[in-house]
Amino acid sequence: MESGLPLTATLSSKWERRSKSKNSQTTSKSSLLMVFLSCLAWLYVAGRLWQDAENGMLLSNLLKKNSLQRPKVLSVDDKLMVLGCKDLERRIVEAEMELTLAKSQGYLKSQVQRSDSSSGKKLLAVIGVYSGFGSRLRRNTFRGSMTSKGDTLQKLEERGIIVRFVIGRSPNRGDSLDHNIDEENRVTKDFLILDGHEEAQEELPKKAKFFFSTAVQTWDAEFYIKVDDNIDLNFDALVELIKSRRGQDDAYIGCMKSGEVVSEEGKLWYEPEWWKFGDQKTYFRHAAGSIFILSKNLAQYIDINSLSLKAYAHEDTSVGSWMMGLQATYIDDSRLCCSYAGQDKACSLA
Repeated sequence: MESGLPLTATLSSKWERRSKSKNSQTTSKSSLLMVFLSCLAWLYVAGRLWQDAENGMLLSNLLKKNSLQRPKVLSVDDKLMVLGCKDLERRIVEAEMELTLAKSQGYLKSQVQRSDSSSGKKLLAVIGVYSGFGSRLRRNTFRGSMTSKGDTLQKLEERGIIVRFVIGRSPNRGDSLDHNIDEENRVTKDFLILDGHEEAQEELPKKAKFFFSTAVQTWDAEFYIKVDDNIDLNFDALVELIKSRRGQDDAYIGCMKSGEVVSEEGKLWYEPEWWKFGDQKTYFRHAAGSIFILSKNLAQYIDINSLSLKAYAHEDTSVGSWMMGLQATYIDDSRLCCSYAGQDKACSLA
């Protein structure tokens, strides 16, 4: 019996050790499982938090874009500022209109350097004699006619009359045509060369804008006169005419006519924009022909508004259209009416 007790005790202790070993192994596995599950839970939570952060950022960007696209709610101060800007803009526009009106009425002088006579007195008239590249013979005839009557450039300028042959530049700038004009001008010194104008028959209506603008900016005169180079002009008679019109600040003087608007292409005096002249196809009253006279105020108006003035197919009707919107005084003088005789024109003033 005594010998059996130690054996039982031994077996009991072995069983306890195995039981403890199993328990420790089970506890270790449980711990590992808990750690694994904790890691999974942490990764899940971290992923959700990361996804929520991205979603929040996307939502924030969308809200910002929407807020930029939505109309801004203006405060009272903002509205007053906008109204103030609009009022200031209106005042600026009104001031510009008043300034243009003042310039057109001759109240403001151009700041361009003028080449008046040495005495500085105001000139009576500037006469622009329209000429072309192939018209040297006509120019010589015109000069000879002046000399035969005792009128030289110097004597005319002493009387307050500036005479210049008006011509533009060649379409091929700097070619022999331009060179010949420059050489002729170096000798005669009687040209007004319009550097911004292209000398061509189809550009003739635009030549009026360039001539009057350049003349007004260069000389301070009471009248500005356009003349063709194939007229034998009587300067004494012309001077008497314009002297009799002194004090008429809005004088538009010429052989006043109207006539049929030619709407058939290919015919002489064809007007491409004939439909603008109404169903009757008749021109408005205008100074027709080879010579007409504008007072300083009217010439200044052309200078100020030259960029916006519409030019039609013919020069005289173009100038007439510019005068229609003004308080111009139309003066019909039959002495300025010319008749055609071949290449030359005979005028009563000649």
